Amino acid sequence: MNIIIAGDGEVGFYLAKSLTELNHNITVVDPNSELLKRLESETDLLTIAGSSTSPQVLEEAGVGSCDLFLAVLHDESINLMSCVMAKKLKAKKTVARISNAELLLPRNRDMFLELGVDEMVCPERIATKEITNLLKNSVATEFFDFSGGLLTMYLVRLESDSPVLGHSVAELLQMYSTLSVRIVAVLRNGMTIIPHADTVLMQGDLVYLISRPNQADKICRVAGKSEAEVKRAMIVGAGRIGRFAAQTLEETLRITLIEESRPRCEEAASLLKETLIINGDATDIELLKNEGLLRTDAFIAVTDSSETNVLTCLHAKRLGVRRTIALVENTGFISLSQDIGIDTIINKKLITASYISRFIVKGEAVSSKWLSGTNAELIEFNVGKWATATRHTIRDLNLPQGAAIGGIIRGRETILPTRDTQIKAKDRVIIFALPKVMDQVAKLFE
Repeated sequence: MNIIIAGDGEVGFYLAKSLTELNHNITVVDPNSELLKRLESETDLLTIAGSSTSPQVLEEAGVGSCDLFLAVLHDESINLMSCVMAKKLKAKKTVARISNAELLLPRNRDMFLELGVDEMVCPERIATKEITNLLKNSVATEFFDFSGGLLTMYLVRLESDSPVLGHSVAELLQMYSTLSVRIVAVLRNGMTIIPHADTVLMQGDLVYLISRPNQADKICRVAGKSEAEVKRAMIVGAGRIGRFAAQTLEETLRITLIEESRPRCEEAASLLKETLIINGDATDIELLKNEGLLRTDAFIAVTDSSETNVLTCLHAKRLGVRRTIALVENTGFISLSQDIGIDTIINKKLITASYISRFIVKGEAVSSKWLSGTNAELIEFNVGKWATATRHTIRDLNLPQGAAIGGIIRGRETILPTRDTQIKAKDRVIIFALPKVMDQVAKLFE
């Protein structure tokens, strides 16, 4: 696939480096020549310094033979204009990163579609949805629904009280015979393991599993945790994510929003009805205590500073807050943050990559999720009528190392597959795969 990425910073840089592993032809257009030099030193990508709203620059990048044009600059106006121009210059599909969630309303989507913007991704809105889902499912470090919740991905950390420590995956399923889950991967000391029946589970393992609905209490016991309802939450940072999250959560939770910038506080006050807004420095622990930190069930740090978010979450955890969520922009911080005890990491680069991934893999991808702390991906495929996967049981599919089938959705029926399961045309199949084998796996379902 010929892909053009128009960026002006780390999101474009991250996407370009990630997609090189999938063997696509990628050209990066960026006004920052210094960033391009860094990208050229680390990859073999073609780079062009210039504006993505320049017809000359787009033509130099090969937009006429472009299968996918991605505009992920910080300025949504430039992204939208770049996509419109790319489409006029014969790009097949265009995707724009936006920050104004209002543009996602159906009437606005239709308008931009007519102009040539095929898809719009709002990382802040997706991040807000992830935060609200995580607070409703307190057992999970990471959480993602497939097909409207028919199957769910949970990421759980095995604590010291987990009854399955020292037991194999097969023994776990025997111990919990009514547990409707399939373990697709284990993250241990930074290494991704595709588990077998005899894989032994250890304390601190991060376990990715696919589950049917209403399994959270059982998963909680397996992980060695006690599920606790979240009634009070403190949010640090009144940027877009902080405001969106407070606006969504204030309907059901008691929310306190801490923000150092007075103009941002005033902007939040004009939008929020039930949220208590405090103008102050979130690194002042005494301030947080005075505003109810010790009575808080969940602490969400989403300021513009990754360091502030990590630091304040660690303070909150030390003071007994059960659930901590941090926005971390530096992907290098993700594994470190998980290792030192922050429950969940939100990263806008991963969010953007997850959304875009469905347009890149072969086959008909319905949804996708790039996973924190690993370069692996969960992706939901529609199985084609003549797909290779429909001719064999899973045992005989010869899935490559680095891939596992997590679940199957057949109409409204959910299947947690065994090696003898037969996949059928029109099934939706959830696949866990590392980048190096994704194309090979996708071909099975075309």
